[in-house]
Amino acid sequence: MRFIKITLFFILTFLSHSLFSQKKPNIVIIISDDHSYQSIGAYGSPYGHTPNIDRIANEGAIFHRSYVVNSICGPSRAALLTGKYSHKNGFKDNETSNFDHSQNTFVKHLTAGGYKTAWIGKIHLGHDLQGFSDYDILVGQGQYFNSDFISPEGKKQSFGYVTDVITDKALEWIKKNQEEPFCIVIGHKATHRTWMADPQDFGKNDHKEFPLPSTFYDDYRGRPAAALQEMSIDKDMQLPYDLKMYETLEDMRNQHWSFKRMTDEQFQAYVNYYRPIYEDFKKQNLRGKALAEWKFRRYMIDYLNTAESLDRNIGRVLDYLEQNKLDDNTLVIYLSDQGFYMGEHGWFDKRWMYEESFRTPMVAKMPGLIKPGSKIDGIVMNVDIAPTLLELAGISTPKDMQGTSILPLLTGKKKSIQDEAYYHYYENGEHAVSPHFGVFDGRYKLIRFYKRVESWEFYDLKNDPSEMNNIYNDKKYKAQINRMKKLLQRKAAELEDEEALQILKQ
Repeated sequence: MRFIKITLFFILTFLSHSLFSQKKPNIVIIISDDHSYQSIGAYGSPYGHTPNIDRIANEGAIFHRSYVVNSICGPSRAALLTGKYSHKNGFKDNETSNFDHSQNTFVKHLTAGGYKTAWIGKIHLGHDLQGFSDYDILVGQGQYFNSDFISPEGKKQSFGYVTDVITDKALEWIKKNQEEPFCIVIGHKATHRTWMADPQDFGKNDHKEFPLPSTFYDDYRGRPAAALQEMSIDKDMQLPYDLKMYETLEDMRNQHWSFKRMTDEQFQAYVNYYRPIYEDFKKQNLRGKALAEWKFRRYMIDYLNTAESLDRNIGRVLDYLEQNKLDDNTLVIYLSDQGFYMGEHGWFDKRWMYEESFRTPMVAKMPGLIKPGSKIDGIVMNVDIAPTLLELAGISTPKDMQGTSILPLLTGKKKSIQDEAYYHYYENGEHAVSPHFGVFDGRYKLIRFYKRVESWEFYDLKNDPSEMNNIYNDKKYKAQINRMKKLLQRKAAELEDEEALQILKQ
């Protein structure tokens, strides 16, 4: 009997040691701002230079149908954090919403489950964070140079280029907390307007050719909401504010808040790069289409030069994880808070349920969990990330989370977790995009616009991937439109989107 007791004691001790020595997986979420899938090499971009984002895709998985529930900065991050749609987490738009940090978030459950947790960089959901072990976040949108950050210790300015500074802070935090399971969200300002590159990246994309998108001169026929927008590269992109084409150095230094924050050395680097471009531009005296196409080219160059630092700093994070032997036990997810227009339909910005805006790039890697080179074609939403992380950590998903774990897609056990994507955009201000909601089933897309414009739109993306032809009134599609209307009604009811349901009754 004594021998049996001793044996049982050693067995239990061994099992206990084994269980506690099996460290929970670490989690690194890197979220950028306005980074388009069209400008990423892994998505087939002919001009995007993104070796480190591509590295995540090659070593793990790339998502070809990853969507957001609301294509705008703050609401997208709120959906990521809470696993809930905008009408449920309360942060519908950037102009009128205030995020309630007392509500359920995946971070609160990870912290309670023994994780060290942090958000570093842009969050755009106010400054009263709850549930994190630590945070060091940009004030509002942040600045590209010498940004102010808010942490539990208060507000402090951090000198340097913002993408580098955010990464420095993130790596310092990981270094201090890597002995325990950790989850960190690294929120970048790049590639948000006004696309201000790190001076070391000036010239890196200036030599490239950028074919004009076939839809650049879209006339928006049959799409009244699109016709009213104010995000045209031709009409709405500003030569000084967006493209740094100032008449004088005094104007450049004093009229743009980004230049006001710069040190003399930082400002001089911008002068050295942009003044020759400005002088050449003035000599050309461009008008009409020639001017619109010049603006498109300069926009592409500024955007891609800004993205160079984003990708390079993602590489710094990946290198740190590998060099410190954290890579095998860390899930890394890179995504943008939404898609972005690279001249398609003549536009920059986002907000629409059209593909370039609705669809976000997303790649993920974790050795042993995700097979390298995986291509995931199933529909996923940014609300699905919160329950995924909790399932990975072995923590129950709260009932109020509306997303679905994508872990079965990551492991290859399933090819699909849902058959449709539901969307609702609320903001009725900047860029004059009419509020709208809709549903997408992988081929057909039905959209209901309201407030600014009262209209329906319907697209068959198999035959019209650029969404140029609104076929809502085409009798040939009557059966499909009726089916999609029923689907829209069902999804709005399932998700308890009362505003949408009221509009559908009209």
